[in-house]
Amino acid sequence: MSRYEHRFYRERMRVPDLVSFTVKIEESDLFILAEKDLTERAWQRLHRERENLKAYIRYDPPFGKVLTPLEVPPFAPRICRLMAECARNARVGPMAAVAGAINEMVAEELLGETQELIIENGGDILISSRKERTVAIYAGEESPFSFKVGLELPGGVTWGVATSSGKVGPSLSFGRADAVVVVSRSAALSDAWATSLANRVKEKEDVEKVLRFARDIPGIEGVVVIMEDALGVGGDLRLKKL
Repeated sequence: MSRYEHRFYRERMRVPDLVSFTVKIEESDLFILAEKDLTERAWQRLHRERENLKAYIRYDPPFGKVLTPLEVPPFAPRICRLMAECARNARVGPMAAVAGAINEMVAEELLGETQELIIENGGDILISSRKERTVAIYAGEESPFSFKVGLELPGGVTWGVATSSGKVGPSLSFGRADAVVVVSRSAALSDAWATSLANRVKEKEDVEKVLRFARDIPGIEGVVVIMEDALGVGGDLRLKKL
C-alpha cells in the first residue's frame, strides 16, 4: 500500500446532489459521495478488507511485493483473489489492483443503502450512478490537459476509472506517461491495466502503440494516454472539454 499524498483534487469533486465523507485507515484514504452519510458502514468494510489483505500477506509475503502475476489458493480472501485475477490478466503484480479492489469491496457494502455512489481512492474511482457523470483527467501540473478534459460516463452501470502515471503520485511505474486512464466495468481491472499500460509508455511514439494494443484487451471499455503535448483516445469513450 502506498504512502499518503495530499488529495488536492478532491475540492473539485463536490457533487451538489450527493453527500460527501472521508474514510481513512492507515494508508487507505477513501473519499465517498452517496445519497446519505455511510461513514460507519464504509469504515467497517474497509477495516475488514484491510485485515483480510494484511493477514494473507503475512501468510504469503510475496503477494505484497511481487511485480509479476502470482497464483493464490482458493482459500485466499476474496479481495486477494480479485486482485490476483486482475493482475494476471494485466501481467502485473497483485498490489497493482489494490485500490480498485478495495473500491469494489466497499461499494458492495454500500450499494444496498444508496443508488448513487462515487468512491475515490488515490485517484482510482468507482462510479455507480443512474445519471451521466463526468470525470476530469489530471496529468500533472505541467500538462496542458489537466482538468481541461473529462470523460463522460453514461448512467445505469458501474464504472471503474483508474489512472497511472510515471510522473505524478507515489505509485510505481516503469513508464514516463503523464497519465494513462483506463475505463472498464471493474475498478480492480482498470487499476491493474492502468499500471500495465503506463509501463509501456516511455516516449511519445508509444502513445499510438499502447492504444492499438489496448483495443484487444477483454473487458476494457477505453483508454486515454497523455504524454507531454500528445493525447490519444481508444475504445468507446466520450471526451468532454471542461
